[in-house]
Amino acid sequence: MDQHNKTIVIGGGQAGLAVGYHLAKRGVSFQILDANARIGDTWRNRWDSLRLFTPARYNGLPGLPFPMRGDVFPTKDEMADYLEDYAKHFRLPVQTGAKVDKLSHEDGQFIVKAGAHHFQCEQVVVAMANYQKPKLPIFASELDTRIVQLHSHNYRNPSQLQKGGVLIVGVGNSGADIAMEVAKTHPTWLAGKESGSIPYPIESWLGRFVFSRLMRFAGHYIFSLATPIGRKHRPTLLARSAPLIRVKPDDLVKASIERVPKVVGVENGQPLLANGRNLYVMNVIWCTGYQPGFSWIDLPIFGKDGKPKHERGVIPSVPGLYFAGLHFLYAMTSATVTGVGRDAEYIAENIAWRMFAKRTKKVEPIRTAAVA
Repeated sequence: MDQHNKTIVIGGGQAGLAVGYHLAKRGVSFQILDANARIGDTWRNRWDSLRLFTPARYNGLPGLPFPMRGDVFPTKDEMADYLEDYAKHFRLPVQTGAKVDKLSHEDGQFIVKAGAHHFQCEQVVVAMANYQKPKLPIFASELDTRIVQLHSHNYRNPSQLQKGGVLIVGVGNSGADIAMEVAKTHPTWLAGKESGSIPYPIESWLGRFVFSRLMRFAGHYIFSLATPIGRKHRPTLLARSAPLIRVKPDDLVKASIERVPKVVGVENGQPLLANGRNLYVMNVIWCTGYQPGFSWIDLPIFGKDGKPKHERGVIPSVPGLYFAGLHFLYAMTSATVTGVGRDAEYIAENIAWRMFAKRTKKVEPIRTAAVA
């Protein structure tokens, strides 16, 4: 083994850095591994015009407020730079360019393989969101080869597109945002139906100062596993797409974006809609979401849905293994910058207690009391 650490954190985004902050506070030795060349690159590598949906006052991680006026909506590059500064500020040990290929468990130790480097440790935190591997429909490969195809994961700006019409498949927030941008230079069609929309403009005075507080409170405290309403609605919220936040359906109409039914296949090399219409376009942007992308974890921890079976991020079947950053891990805000700190603190407290229990031969709990 190249290195032996007590704890390895896989992922150097907001979840991994927040976990690192709380582990450092508790004196736990750890190493963060991140696949990117630079801290914050997961944000930098998204489309150029992306801005966060929450004002800056809610975008700071534990211990370091976001360095911007509280009512401003940061750009994705400002978020990326903040994460890089956060790691430097707290001197968090992040090894970049370390893409983990396999996680396994042998002889009471976790084995983490990242290229030519192998790490051995007693605890592992997988600090990554559910959104890892771009998802495309099977029939995407049947489109005419002359059509430019991009997943939203690879889209940066309209200069990647050729002249002619653009079909955007998927009416989530990424699809709506990208449609508004490309419609300025290309005839644009948007396929699918949205899952509702936030009924107020988020950048209005009320949106910045009143509704943002209410929505954050609801997502952080009401829709959580601590409340009956949160436990009841969690399966539904995990299964459905988020409502439109910045862009509203009326905005799409005003931008001359034509709404069309779901894309169900390909006919004559062109997208086929659910109403039988063949849509002739020169570009297709797939805003069709992501798959978890956890196939590199060689441990029996997943359910039939492919998601890890956990209790607030703690994996009971494999002691010492934890997850942070998953969608609705504990609350609606769990996968966001706004809420990841609370889950990170809970995981760090479990790790610290587990290490104490092993040293003192005490009975190790599955989980500790909830962190507020």
